[in-house]
Amino acid sequence: MKPRVPSYAPLFRFLICSFSIVATACSPSTDAEHDRLMDLFAREWENRLNENPVFATSVGDLRGNGLLTSVAPEDLARRYEQDKAFLAELSTFSRDDLSTTDRINAAMFERQLSARVKDYELGAWMIPLNADSGFHINFSRIHRQVPLHTVGHYDDLISRLRAWPTLVEQQIANMRAGLESGMKLPKVVLDGYDSTYDAHVVADAEESVFFRAFDRFPKSVPPQEQERIREQGTAAILEAVVPGYAAFSKFMKEEYIPNGTEGIAATDLPNGEAYYDHQVKYYTTLDVTADQVHEIGLQEVERIRAEMDAILEELEWKDTFDAFLEFLRTDPRFYAETPQDLLKEASFIAKEVDGKLPAYFGTLPRRPYTVEAVPAHMAPKYTAGRYVGPSEGSNEPGIYWVNTFDLKVRPLYNLVALTLHEAVPGHHLQNALAREQEGLPNFRRYDYISAYGEGWALYTEFLGEEMGMYKDPYSRFGRLTYEMWRACRLVVDTGMHAKGWSRQQGRDYLAENTALPLHEIGTEIDRYISWPGQALSYKMGELTIRRLRAMAEGALGPAFNIRQFHDVMLLNGSVPLPVLEQQVGAYVAAARSAIAAQAGGGS
Repeated sequence: MKPRVPSYAPLFRFLICSFSIVATACSPSTDAEHDRLMDLFAREWENRLNENPVFATSVGDLRGNGLLTSVAPEDLARRYEQDKAFLAELSTFSRDDLSTTDRINAAMFERQLSARVKDYELGAWMIPLNADSGFHINFSRIHRQVPLHTVGHYDDLISRLRAWPTLVEQQIANMRAGLESGMKLPKVVLDGYDSTYDAHVVADAEESVFFRAFDRFPKSVPPQEQERIREQGTAAILEAVVPGYAAFSKFMKEEYIPNGTEGIAATDLPNGEAYYDHQVKYYTTLDVTADQVHEIGLQEVERIRAEMDAILEELEWKDTFDAFLEFLRTDPRFYAETPQDLLKEASFIAKEVDGKLPAYFGTLPRRPYTVEAVPAHMAPKYTAGRYVGPSEGSNEPGIYWVNTFDLKVRPLYNLVALTLHEAVPGHHLQNALAREQEGLPNFRRYDYISAYGEGWALYTEFLGEEMGMYKDPYSRFGRLTYEMWRACRLVVDTGMHAKGWSRQQGRDYLAENTALPLHEIGTEIDRYISWPGQALSYKMGELTIRRLRAMAEGALGPAFNIRQFHDVMLLNGSVPLPVLEQQVGAYVAAARSAIAAQAGGGS
């Protein structure tokens, strides 16, 4: 007779529910200090919503729904002083008088405000864009980031469209300040950037992406109002949106791009070493140096390369590694014939993953997601795919964007990994669940910490192996080339910004070690140059999450439950990696205590 394996199901039914309060129960805050801390959080949140009406709309607060967020110098300076005042008030708390949960909340609050203060002091406000993102690109989706259920909602949107030229003037003034101070982008990363603004300079409003908001109306908008709204929306597009983009286009072409920096390193900027060190620590959430990150990257590249070589042996590939990469980049079997084919394939993969989620996750979100092409005006300089979350209160789903521009550089062997990362169980699952955690303070509920978020999404690419999503050696190689890509980021980002690497050295390193298409390598390198440090978050986060899972598996043995572990990872929202380590450690300790109690005779 086989020995009876103990059932831990009853144990895990309460562990997740109790986990979030385990630490608090062990070390309670005094009521007065807890209430005072919550009051500080509430006042800062209220101030944040008042100062940033676009952000307020995104979290469901519509008080400034017809306004755009001002970035005039006096407004930026005022917010800087407000952030410093809130930080000073936070410093009056004794952390020893707070519960573990309140200490975590206080530390994360301090992190957010300190980062904003540092960004202002280092002049980040003078660079409001990078190679594939920017204030003008964000505005191009404004009509999809607001609720459109009532006549008032449409009037608010028209008001925001009318405010666009003022925001453009403010941003141009800030960027001119950057040109004068040296806080500016390298000109090389803006080659081909024209489409991101010129696409919106149209003669016919119906050709504008903004017109989609006025093309169809919900039944809640009376028919007699629809024509007025359409007329006023058309006028706002032609009289405000188009002139605003035209002014920005003129500035970029005549002033900004010609006067961009020749060098590419963040350390070449004013206070560049401090700026890049801040970026490294902010995006990794760890106290690490660029040199340390660079070395970790080299080690990971070597490890992953060995796994890639093993797949070549499995395929009985007789030629060189470089020849195999060339084969992957050029063989027609690995590429869709039409944009619709690529979208269908991505959708099929996403739907297959949906069916596997209940076996790996105890809690799933209510909000669905869809699959769409990256908008044409963004696609040439955009990455292969991205997740775009909806605003609170909108009727939009989450969106998994797939780039269908230039199909010959969009390989199918990477598509499984891309879908797992950007849709489920990656960013959609993570972001939708975070929004549903109503017990968290608002400043945490709507936060996004890159090392956690991107680390989780990269971990889910690895999880796809267990889920049986990689059907052949080529898709498994695609998964490894995506992991290699993130490992190379550690080497390339630090190499270009702190070790004197050229742009070509960065391109060559990616080309030699990954199967990424050469076009995508170009857009990625420009992204790293123009967005220093962000690319480090993926691998540093994933390494931490995989290490924490291995620790939990080793500590809990047969009692380890993958569904419950993933709930621990996701149901506390976005957190810095050291906090995530504390949370998993507390979960494991609670689980082991419960197992010991059960073994001692508990029911």
